[in-house]
Parts: sequence; structure tokens; C-alpha cells
Amino acid sequence: MKIIETLKLVFKYKNYVQDQEEAVEKTVLNDVSISIEQGDFVGILGHNGSGKSTLAKQLTALLQPTGGAVYIKKMDTAEEKNIIPIRKTAGMVFQNPDNQIVGNVVEEDVAFGPENLGVPSEKIWGRIAESLEAMGMSAYRDCSPNALSGGQKQKVAIAGVLAMEPECIVFDEPTAMLDPKGRQDVLEAIRYLNQQKGITVIYITHHIDEVKDADYLYVMDAGRIALQGTPAVIWQYAPELKHYGIFLPFEQELICLLRQGGMGIPESIETQDDLEHYLIHFDS
Repeated sequence: MKIIETLKLVFKYKNYVQDQEEAVEKTVLNDVSISIEQGDFVGILGHNGSGKSTLAKQLTALLQPTGGAVYIKKMDTAEEKNIIPIRKTAGMVFQNPDNQIVGNVVEEDVAFGPENLGVPSEKIWGRIAESLEAMGMSAYRDCSPNALSGGQKQKVAIAGVLAMEPECIVFDEPTAMLDPKGRQDVLEAIRYLNQQKGITVIYITHHIDEVKDADYLYVMDAGRIALQGTPAVIWQYAPELKHYGIFLPFEQELICLLRQGGMGIPESIETQDDLEHYLIHFDS
């Protein structure tokens, strides 16, 4: 079942340049049509300025279309009456957790979202406990967010969205400001939400290795969908990906180079383990 769909989505804004009386209209998204199934992990890739973060805001009704349409569980984001139901359905985690954390204590911050949705107090405490446990942050419930590492702050931000019990979470480059350890921890937490909790994940990034296990990928360039398909399909477009500022993970790059060099690597070979096993038994 589709949880999110965009139909020929267009988004424009007016930019007022100094010393000019009239605004210059800029098109950020142009003719973007995507479809996301409930429970899937979908990656949206693109270089800076490709429009992927603007698309993320459209998918959570933080922005509304200039043209075309966005539907969240068949609810039109352009209709004011749908905004609250949409916010209950699709949550968003931003790049910088400091922009999303508002409480002086971790549990207060996690409670903020469900409180704004009007969830009864007696239910909120249970949601706080469950969300923090899911993120492995229960021990930090009474801590100040300022005492946490970047990765821990991002987990608190995710817990805050999770406490709202959305069916879908959009992650806008959530590891961009983290060190390698924090990045790995957050990625594992997100995979857990998708695989164990059944939450639909839309993951915005320019690091293709972060979405190599996704169900489906969209590659954006200049506000349009430039490529789309499963990771196995997208790997075949290495030159195009480089043109769009996206670089394959090392093992995928190596497989592509070996194929270009004339070695008949089967299409079923997708991972480093697959390649190692194939090469070991190549002459067998």
C-alpha cells in the first residue's frame, strides 16, 4: 500500500535580490513524481542544491506544492484540514539535532511532540519510555541534552519523533554532523525502526553507502528525479552517478571496474562478500 505519493510536484519560491524591486522566481522542484510503499526503506540521493531537502519538507507538509500534488496516506498536503493528521503520520528528523531539541531534560524533549498532538498525559509517559528504550537512551532520561554527544542527541531527536507514533519518518541527512561512531549508531537505530518496528523510512543523503541496503533509491539533480530503481539497478549507472556528485561504495566501484575491464562478473554479485566468494572460486 502506498503511504506517500507525489504527482508532478513543483515548488517555486521568490527570492528578493538586493537593489532589485521585483523578486526573482526560483524553481527548486520540477515535475517530481515518486511513490513510496508502506514499510519500505527508501533513499533519496543528491548533491547539495539538488532539491532533496526541499522534497523532504514537502513529504512532511512543512512546505506545500506550487504545482502538482503530494499525498500522505491519500491526504492532500495542500489542504489545511489535513496538516495535523499528516503530522501524526509522517515525522521528520533534521540534520542538526540542536535545531530539534527543545527540552532542558531528555524526557521533557521526547514528550514535546506528543504533547503538541494532544496525546493524554497518562499515555505520554509510556511513549517516552518505549521511545527511549528503542533508541538505547533509557539511561539518559534525566540528563540534560547539552551533556550528550552528537550521536546521542540525534537519538534523542529520533526518540522525540518516535514518541509521536508516526507510520513514516523522513530523515534529512541525520548523520551529516556526526563522527564515525555516532554515524554508525544512528544508522543502526534507523535500520532497527524500519526492520523491527515496521516504520517507513525515507532517508535523504549524498552518501550512497548509507542507503546501499534500501528497498528503492531516487537520485535527484537540479530539482528533478534523474535516476530511480533498486540499489542493484542504480549501481549500473556509475558514470551518471559521478556526474550527479554521487560516488559508489568501494566494493560496488570495484565490481563496475572489473566488468568494464572485461571480467564477466555476474549480475547477482552485489556485495564485497559475494565478490570475494566469486573470485576465490573463479578458476574452480
